[in-house]
Amino acid sequence: MCSKRRRPLWILGDKGYSYPRVRRWCERRRIWDVIPQRSDQREREGRRVFSKAIYKGRNVVERCVGWLKHNRRLGTRYEKLATHYLAMVRLALISRYLRLLEPSDTT
Repeated sequence: MCSKRRRPLWILGDKGYSYPRVRRWCERRRIWDVIPQRSDQREREGRRVFSKAIYKGRNVVERCVGWLKHNRRLGTRYEKLATHYLAMVRLALISRYLRLLEPSDTT
């Protein structure tokens, strides 16, 4: 059974992705880009409107990825197969939840 391919409603990115080429790519695919403009682009292209509320959600993803990289096996990408990598992500999340449920008392 094959499902229809779905596209995201918006793409979140930092100022490093603020290029006209990226914005045109999103526009052609009817994807709303939530990328802040660099200061040198405001002078040439004018101000673009972007949602600060949606952009704040990017922080959650960045923190999660940063936390996952603290797990050495995930950060260095030892796993070659996607299924094995996903299994390691799941193990890391289980380990994290177990630590949250049963914090060690060092006092």
